[in-house]
Formats: sequence, structure tokens, C-alpha cells
Amino acid sequence: MTLCIKNGMVVTPLEIFPAADVLVEDGRITGVGPGLAAFARGEVLDAEGLIVAPGYVDIHVHGSAGHDTMDGTRKAIAGMAAFFATRGVTSFCPTTMTVAGADIMQSVRAVKECQDTPVAGAQPLGVHLEGPYIEGSMKGAQPAQFVRPAEPAEYEEFFSLGNIRLISLAPEIEANKPLIAFARSRGASVAVGHSAATYEQVAEAVALGVNQSTHTFNQMAGLHHRKPGTVGAALLLDDLYAQFIADGVHLHPAVVDMIVRLKGVEKAVAITDAIRGAGMPDGEYDLGGQTIVVKEGAVRLADGTLAGSCLTLDAAVRNITAFADVCLCDAVRMATLTPARSIGMAHRKGSLEPGKDADIVLLTQDLHVAATIVMGKVAYRA
Repeated sequence: MTLCIKNGMVVTPLEIFPAADVLVEDGRITGVGPGLAAFARGEVLDAEGLIVAPGYVDIHVHGSAGHDTMDGTRKAIAGMAAFFATRGVTSFCPTTMTVAGADIMQSVRAVKECQDTPVAGAQPLGVHLEGPYIEGSMKGAQPAQFVRPAEPAEYEEFFSLGNIRLISLAPEIEANKPLIAFARSRGASVAVGHSAATYEQVAEAVALGVNQSTHTFNQMAGLHHRKPGTVGAALLLDDLYAQFIADGVHLHPAVVDMIVRLKGVEKAVAITDAIRGAGMPDGEYDLGGQTIVVKEGAVRLADGTLAGSCLTLDAAVRNITAFADVCLCDAVRMATLTPARSIGMAHRKGSLEPGKDADIVLLTQDLHVAATIVMGKVAYRA
């Protein structure tokens, strides 16, 4: 299988080629630069007038198009994957919730099945366990009855299939601390999330292996001039990547700008935290057995608590260009190479470089998706 994408404005990790080509063979990128179309074999896509960028990588997303990770089925993951491809996402981490262990394990198995026998569209990189080992006072939309401290017999089962890519937890809880080293030893990244940790407790957790913060500012101890809290640590500790939701609801645009300025594009990770209502009409949906209401771009429980988002990653990139003073290359990087690096996948994902997976999105000049290519195959055309 060979493919040439020619005449596009190509976004690489460090620069933009105004007119260049991308060569693909057997699902891998073999060349990037001007004048390569002359060497093309097989299918040719003319990208004149389009931006050619790495496929988006969403490491924190619960669902979309009526499906949710916690449905625990191949059908649900496949439905999410198909929808994500329409929004330029080529890989993602299906994200669980704080629920019963058996339900979490069912979802872990469903994701593993989709990794072993790929679905059409975006490809799952592994599971993001959001909880259940969180701080109850910072549960947000996570069901309170299932919040619990980490127990080795349980989390060892979660990790038994080898496909946990990321786990969010509250590191200030003593029982959760051994899990940090355990997760890192099995190739997973660890995020501080749904946490009331002090600045000092987060610094201690970073020394143990925590490397990012979950939806920064949301459901974590806030910033105070005498108590920097979880937020202060997320912003100031250089070893931490900072996930952020650029939907204009979870964070004021100025706060998005602040995160990008303080963390830099190398450490600021655009996520969606989207739920099954993403890509669907306003109305009521289920989230972990709870009724949520999608209305005018926001998702809330009946009591008004934010409960994920309806954001898509292509919209997040457009928002970042409006909210923060960054160039196109940097806005794209925060939805591609930076998230890939944060979960140890930058050797395969996140940039247009020879040897990497041919995960590519073609964008219009206003950053809407014209086509999505996953592992060298066209998964979506507008």
C-alpha cells in the first residue's frame, strides 16, 4: 500500500513547508518535503490549498456519537473510533470512570479487543483509567459510591492485559502511592487528577513517577497565594504535562492562554474529556449511571456540576488559536506530538516524520477536517 499526499502546506514538528509532499508506504511515512511527488507510486491525493498535519491524539475522552467507553463493548469503541476520524483524531485513549471494578475490567477487555483486531477509524492506544482511586471531595461527576483507595489485587487485574496507557489518581491518599511506581513499571503514565493534594504532595508524587495533571484547574485544589495547591504544582513543576479542555466552558479563554504560556507547547496537552453526547443533539444522556444534560455546548449533572464536555479535538485546536497567542504549528502540536509524548507514544505518533505511523489529517485553511488518514488508509473524507 503506497500513498502520496502532494502540494499541501505540511506541518512538521518544527516548521511548516508552504508546498510539500508526504510519502507513505505500508502504513508508515517514508518521506516529507518538497518535490517528492515525482517519486510517488500508487494512490495520489492532491492537497493543494489544504494543510497537511499529524493526526490528532486524544488521551482523555470518554465517548462520542452515542457511545461510551463504559458500555464495555467493541461496538462502543468502534462507534467512537468512527466518529473521531471525522474530527481529525487518528488515535485515542478510551477513558473509564469511577465505577465497580468488574465494569472497569469489562471496558479494559473491550479496548484490548479493538487493539488486537483493529476497528475502522481512529485507533485506541490503550486505556486511560480515570479513577476509581480519587479524592471524594473532588469527585466532580464521578459517582461517589465507587470512590475508593487503591487496592493491589484490583489494580493488578486492571493492568493484567497490558493495555493501560494512563491512570489518573489522587496521589495524596497513602494507599494510592504504591500504584504510581507500579503503573510506571508497566509502561503507563500517571496523572494527578480529582485531587486535593497540596503543592508539596504533588512534588512528592512527581518524584514517585507522576508526569501530568488531569483537566488542569478542574476538580483539583485551586491556586491561592499562600497555598499553591494542586493547580500551582501543575503549572509550575516542569516535569508535569498539563491537560486542558479548551471549550470555553471548563476554562476561561484567558486561563487557556495562561496554561499555554506557563507550560509551553511542549507540556500543554489539549484534551476533550468528551462524553457520549459529543456529536449528538442537545438532550439527556447517561454517564456512569447518572443522567447528564447536554445544552448549548455544556454538559452538566442535574445539580449543575460539569460532567465532561461535547468538545471535539478539531474544535479545540481552532479554539486554542483564538484563545492563546500561538502559531498554527504550536496549536497543532498541543493536540498531536505533546499528548503522544505525555503517554510515551511519540516514537510512533504525533508528527509527520519518516518511520512514524502514517496518521495524517488534511485541514482547510480555517482548520476544519477535509480528510483523515489512519495508518496510511483514508478513514474519512468530507
